[in-house]
Order: sequence, then structure tokens, then C-alpha cells
Amino acid sequence: MAHGPVALGALLLWIIIFQLQIEQTVQTWWNLGTLYLVGTQPLCSQLPGLSPGQIKMCQLYHDHMPSVGRGARMGIQECQWQFRHRRWNCSTVAGDMSVFGPVLNIASREAAFTHAISTAGVVYSISRSCKEGELANCGCSQEQRPSDLHRDWIWGGCGDNIEYGYRFAVNFVDSKEREKNYKIGTIEQGRSLMNLHNNEAGRRASYITARVACKCHGVSGSCSLKTCWQQLAPFRDIGDLLKDKYNGATEVKINRRGKLQIADPKFNLPTAVDLVYLDESPDYCLSNPSTGSLGTRSRECNKTSEGMDGCNLMCCGRGYNTQRASITERCDCKFHWCCYVQCKTCTQEVDVHSCK
Repeated sequence: MAHGPVALGALLLWIIIFQLQIEQTVQTWWNLGTLYLVGTQPLCSQLPGLSPGQIKMCQLYHDHMPSVGRGARMGIQECQWQFRHRRWNCSTVAGDMSVFGPVLNIASREAAFTHAISTAGVVYSISRSCKEGELANCGCSQEQRPSDLHRDWIWGGCGDNIEYGYRFAVNFVDSKEREKNYKIGTIEQGRSLMNLHNNEAGRRASYITARVACKCHGVSGSCSLKTCWQQLAPFRDIGDLLKDKYNGATEVKINRRGKLQIADPKFNLPTAVDLVYLDESPDYCLSNPSTGSLGTRSRECNKTSEGMDGCNLMCCGRGYNTQRASITERCDCKFHWCCYVQCKTCTQEVDVHSCK
């Protein structure tokens, strides 16, 4: 057995490596979206990505974790849909505990959107799980009757419990940031405040897009009476709203008092549902492991588009290759009484363009 300085040096090295592993492990809870896909339910202390506060919540609300995992997965999938035609397409990195890799080390618009949509996914999934009776601590929504609801309509259907989903997301998602103790006015504190702001924007987006849903009652569908309840909007609507907020995100900076302030006084102060960022985004044109950029080489592009999916912008001026490809699809479908649809199979040649 080693003794003295050698043993101490080895011990210190082991501690440093262990701390680095812990720091990497607690980068994010989003990998719950992949863990619970396969139906596994490991012990809370074994779930990679949870901070100490989140581990405690997991132990108290163990039945909530599959819903959190589904919410994380929803956020990832919606992010990839919204950015499918952009240089940064919200790609995940296999085996990386941060899910999205080093790209989120930059306090950019992309990081802002990712925090917001992931938190919105948790609100959505937990709220819906309450309604479905899957969780022990909550049930149908207890939201008060809207003041503008028709007086003859009944308010009392089993609505999505957005109030509970909102509160749970505050306690679970934000605990990772709130248990940190950064020096006031530092870049680290600024990033933490940025994350908290964008988490709240995701929760607000879930709440403000909710709607009143109603079901008709009456003889022969006369709809003389309606029962109404609170219902979440389709998650795509939430993603669309947050994508708009991404496009209009506000650049901020941390001041000496430890508060975020707008970087350019000419712009309006961001609201609670607006996204904020600290750093400019990379252009994502070329592969760069240090920033997490995968580049756009070999990405498909639209030759005729002037937007971000167009070959000029997507390929960053490098040009593109064109290949002829065959696409087979159903066509000339006809309905036959009763009751089936018969289609032909059509093949067409198309040009596929990809970035050099």
C-alpha cells in the first residue's frame, strides 16, 4: 500500500476526477427523457443529471419522475421540430449527460430556448398526468370558473391541472439553479439568472396558451347545455410561441448588484414570457467540438428558399451538391364503399441538394 506524498497525490487526483464526474453528471436533468423511454425506474440517487435538491424531490415524488422524463422528451422533440431547418437543429449528443453537448455552455439564444421548452414539457406532462390520475398528489384542475364563461354552461369537467404542473416545475427544475451560491455580479450568477428567467418563460408559455374546452349536452346533439374545463393547448402551439420568443430574444448582462439588465437601453424590457440571453450565438457553419457545433456539411437544403433552410444560408456560402433520388409514395387513392381505401404506388425522380 502506498504511503506519504504519493498516496496523498493519488487521493487528490481521485478526488479531482470524482468531482469532475459529478459536475458532468449534474449538468442537466434532461437525460431523464431517454431513461424513462425504455421504462426503467432506477433509484433517485442513481439517476444521472439530478442535482442534490432534485434528488430529494425525486425521493419525495418518485411517481412523478416518469412524467418528468416524458416532459423532457417532449421538449427535446419539439426543439428538434422547431429548428429542423436551421443550422443548429437541436441535435442531441449520444452518451453526453448534458444531452445537447457543449453548445449549451454558451449562454446563447439556443440555450435560452432549450431551457424554456424543456421546462414547458415538464409543466405539460405533469399537468396531464394529474388529470389522468397517474399521480398520488394531484387530480383534476381546481382552476376557478372564468368570468367570461356563459352563465348557463357548467364549469366542472376534469381539466388539466396546470396549476400543479406549474408549481412542481418551479420546485423541481429551478432547484438546480437556486441551490448554487455564486458571487454577486459574476458571469456564473448571470448565467444562473438567465436560466431561471427562461425556465419561467417556458412555464408561462404553457399557462397562457391553455384554453377552455367544452362538451355539448342535450337532446339529439342540440347543445342546449355545455360542460367546460381547462385544457392545455397542443404542445406544438407552445413550441411555436417560444420559437417566436427565440427570434425576438433580448440580450442582457449582469450588473454589479447581481441583477440582469438589458444590454442595449434602446430595447424594451423583456417580460416574464420573453427569452433572454447573455452571449451571441456561433454561426454553426463548421464543426467545432469546443462549441458543440456539428456544422452543416451534408445537411439537406432547399435550393429555391431564401430562408434559413435555403442552400445559400444553410451551406454558409460553401455551395451544395445535387443528387438524383427516387421517392416512392402512395398516390391516386380512392375510397371504395364500404369501407376501404385503395392506392397506387408512384415513384418519382427528384433532385436532393446537400451542403458541401
